[in-house]
Amino acid sequence: MYDVAIIGGGPAGVSAAVTLKSLHKNFIWFGKKALSEKIRKAELVRNYPGLPAVSGEELAKAFSAHIAEMGIEITEKTVTGVYMLGTHYAIACDKETFEAKSVILATGVEAVKPIVGELEFLGRGVSYCATCDGFLYKDKTIAVVCASKEFEHEAEYLADLAGKVYFVPVYKDANITRENVEIVRGFPTGVQGERKVSSLVFKDKEIAVDGVFFLKSAISPSALVPGLEMENGHVKVDRDCKTNLAGCFACGDCTGRPYQYAKASGEGNVSAHSAVAYLAGK
Repeated sequence: MYDVAIIGGGPAGVSAAVTLKSLHKNFIWFGKKALSEKIRKAELVRNYPGLPAVSGEELAKAFSAHIAEMGIEITEKTVTGVYMLGTHYAIACDKETFEAKSVILATGVEAVKPIVGELEFLGRGVSYCATCDGFLYKDKTIAVVCASKEFEHEAEYLADLAGKVYFVPVYKDANITRENVEIVRGFPTGVQGERKVSSLVFKDKEIAVDGVFFLKSAISPSALVPGLEMENGHVKVDRDCKTNLAGCFACGDCTGRPYQYAKASGEGNVSAHSAVAYLAGK
């Protein structure tokens, strides 16, 4: 079991990882080795201390060099759920589960907000994990809303199980050719149903389905962590980056504005120290 699990590869996650490494804690860090795409695409960052007028690409390289120098590793797995199990947390990633005594959420904010009904029907026909829940829809009709080409292999996995798949790519150049897959263009506006999902709604049509899979890199913290208290669309934290769940901390953009790299780095440091203090108290 790990002391801490960090979720997110932006400045907040980098700062938390660097701090925990300096404090000799046993932690696992979930993210991408390329770190935050948002950082890499930034044209110019003017207010990061010590690096005036740095490009996003240069800042990302500096972060990567720092973690490499410290021997910090990133686990490239998509976290689909974080569950409190009394004295510790279980972190679900596809077919694997990891355990940690505490968790630091550095997930950032979603570029696209959840559609109507998405969060309400989570666990009742809505899923974010193909390998976790795909078997529940064997020979059934599902919709797969895919945010990026990198998730097409998960859609193909679902096509091997389901009887019919409505594949909804929200990007160009989708490339899935299966007999039971029908590509649907357009952006869905809602998920409908009574006790369980019954349809995926678009502006001009409605498709009857037994379930909807949303394949994307960022998941709302409230969907990721059951029972997590939110405020104005962000994770509610105190000055020590504590959430309402014991041993769960949050930092960076997911805790609210300002959406600044300097603010995120500072909160990452604070959350790491708070996690260490929490562990010491136990």
